[in-house]
Amino acid sequence: MKKFKTESKKLLDLMINSIYTNKEIFLRELISNASDAVDKLYFKSLTDTDVKLSKDELAIHVSFDKDARTVTVSDSGIGMTKDELEKNLGTIAHSGSLEFKTENDKAQGDDVDIIGQFGVGFYSAFMVAKEVRVVSRAFGSDEAWAWVSDGVEGYTIEEAERAGNGTDIILTLKDDTDEEKYDTYLSEWGLKNLIKKYSNYVRYPITMDCDKTREKPKPEDAGDDYKPEFEHYTERETVNSMVPIWKRSKSDVTDEEYNEFYKSNFHDFADPARTIKVHAEGALTYDALLFIPSRAPFDLYSKDYKKGLALYSSNVLIMDKCEELLPDCFNFVRGVVDSADLQLNISRETLQHNSQLRAIANKLEKKIKSELEKMRDNHRDDYEKFFEQFGRGLKFGIYQSYGMQKGLFGDLLLFYSAKQQKMVTFEEYTAAMPTDQKAIYYAAGDSTDRLAKLPVVNSVLDRGYDVLLCTQDVDEFTFQTMQTWGEGESAKELKNVASGDLGLETEDEKKAAEDATKENEGLFGAMKDALGDSVTKVAVSTKLATAEAAPACITAEGPVSLEMEKILSQMPDMGEAPKSDRVLEINAAHPVFATLKAAQEAGDAEKVKTYASLLYNQALLVEGMPLEDPVAFANAVASLMK
Repeated sequence: MKKFKTESKKLLDLMINSIYTNKEIFLRELISNASDAVDKLYFKSLTDTDVKLSKDELAIHVSFDKDARTVTVSDSGIGMTKDELEKNLGTIAHSGSLEFKTENDKAQGDDVDIIGQFGVGFYSAFMVAKEVRVVSRAFGSDEAWAWVSDGVEGYTIEEAERAGNGTDIILTLKDDTDEEKYDTYLSEWGLKNLIKKYSNYVRYPITMDCDKTREKPKPEDAGDDYKPEFEHYTERETVNSMVPIWKRSKSDVTDEEYNEFYKSNFHDFADPARTIKVHAEGALTYDALLFIPSRAPFDLYSKDYKKGLALYSSNVLIMDKCEELLPDCFNFVRGVVDSADLQLNISRETLQHNSQLRAIANKLEKKIKSELEKMRDNHRDDYEKFFEQFGRGLKFGIYQSYGMQKGLFGDLLLFYSAKQQKMVTFEEYTAAMPTDQKAIYYAAGDSTDRLAKLPVVNSVLDRGYDVLLCTQDVDEFTFQTMQTWGEGESAKELKNVASGDLGLETEDEKKAAEDATKENEGLFGAMKDALGDSVTKVAVSTKLATAEAAPACITAEGPVSLEMEKILSQMPDMGEAPKSDRVLEINAAHPVFATLKAAQEAGDAEKVKTYASLLYNQALLVEGMPLEDPVAFANAVASLMK
C-alpha cells in the first residue's frame, strides 16, 4: 500500500468529517468530477482533429447494487493513466481539473465549463463509503488501472479491465448506524432525488437503469375471463434536465413552462404574479430567474421563515437558500442564480468572496424594484393585490434599516387616502397636496372605517388636507423611522394627526387656545388632579373648534404615540411597555365645556371629577384604546341618569 503523498492522515480526516456539512452531497461532487472528465474529452475533440467525437457519445451513468452495498458513478470521459491516478488521487487537494482549466483558460471558450477545481470533492465519497475503488482507462490507451483506498492510511494501484475510455467510481457504503442511514443511497428513488436536487442541470445526460412495469401482450387464445398480467423490466432513463430553464432564451420558454417550474420547485399551487429573467455579462457573468409570488406563504412572517435564492455554480446547486442575495424587504422573492464566476470555498458550499455576491445582490435588488414599479404604474390592480400580501415586509424593511432604505423602497409603499378614498403612494399624495400644506399627515389604528371617524382626522380633513389611514402594526414605527419623505427643500415631515402639535392652526387660533387655557387654569388643574398620572396635562384644543365636533380628544406628546403604546403593550416579554405622554384636549366650543365651567364655578368638585373621567374615557374609546377602569366608567355613565 502506498501512503498518501501529503502524509497527512489528519488532513484527510478533516476533509471527510469537517469540510462538508451534509453527507448527501457526495453524489454531487462525484457527478461534477465526472462532468469535468467528459468536458476534457469534449475539449480534446475540439482541439485535436484526430479525435472524432460527438456530444451524443458523452454521458454519466449512476447505478447501485443493494446486495453488494455499492453505488457506482461512471463516465465516458477522458479517463486517467496510472500516473494520473497517482497524481490526482494520491495527492490530497491536487486538482487535475484546476490544472486543465489553467492550461486551457484562453482556448476553451464557452463550450467547456470545468466545475471541480479544488481536488477535494472526490474525497467526500469517504463520508459514506468504507472503501472507494476507481477504475479508469485513459482515452487512446489500451490499459485500465484501479485505485483503491479505505480513506485512512493510503491506497493501492493495480491493473484492471474496462471496455472503453472513462472512469468508474465504485463506493462500498458504510453500514447503517442509529445516526446515519446509508441505505438511503441504495435505492432508485434516493439516488434520483439527489441527482435532481443537486445535478439536474449538469450539461451531459445522467442516466440510470430504472425499474418499470408494463402489461404483457394478451395471448391470442385468451378467453373472456382473461385478466391482464404485468411484468417488470429495466429501462435506461435520463434523470437530469441538462439545460436549465434559466439558461434558455426567454423567447424559447412559454409562460406555462415558467409557471410550472416555479410551482414544482418552490412548492406553490398558484402561478407567480411576475417572472423576472436576468442575464448579465461583464466583470461578473450570471443568470437569474426570479419569481414574485401571487400570495404570501403561510410562514412568511414567522421566525422560522428563511429567505434566499437557490445558488448554482455552473449548473450545480451550491446552496438551497442564499440569504445574502436578497434584502429583507424582498424576502418573499423566490428563484435561482447561476454563475460560473463565483469563487467558492474548499467545500463549494459557501463563498470565499462576498464582494461578488454583493455585486449580484445589488443588481437583483434594482431589477426587482424596477419590475415592481412597472407593476405599480402599469397594472395597478395587480400591484395593490401584491402589496396587500407583501407590503408589511417592505415597511418592516425600512423600519429595520433605521430609515436608511426609505429612499430605495419608500416609493413602493401604499396607504389608504381618507380624501381620495383609495390606495396612494407618497408621490401621489404629495402631488395632490394644496400649495400651503407643509407636512404629510397620517393616522394609525386598526381599521380605515374607524380612523375616518376620528375627530383629529376630520379636523385635518376640514382644513382641506388629506390624511393617510394606516392599519398595520408596523406603520407607526415605519413613519417614525422615516421622519420625512422627499429630498432637499421638497421634503415633507410625516406627522401623526394624534400628536400634540400639528402646526395647522393660525396664530390667532393658537393665541385664542392659549388664552382660554390660562383663563380656565383652575378647571383644567382640577381635571388633571382627577385624572392623575393618566394625562400630563389638560388644555383647550386647536383641533376641535366647533360645536359639532367631539367634546374632547386624546393626543400624545413625545416620541411614543397612542398607537405605538397600544402595539407595544400587546407584545410578549416586553415587561412594562413605554407609555405615551397623553394630553386631554377639550373642545371649548362644545356645550360640555360650558357645563364643566359652570360646575367649577359652583364649586361642584365631584361633578368636575366625574366629567373629567367621562371625557377622558370617552376619548380613549374613540381612539380604540383600552379603558383603565371599565367598571368605574360604566358607573359614571349610570350616575348621569339619576
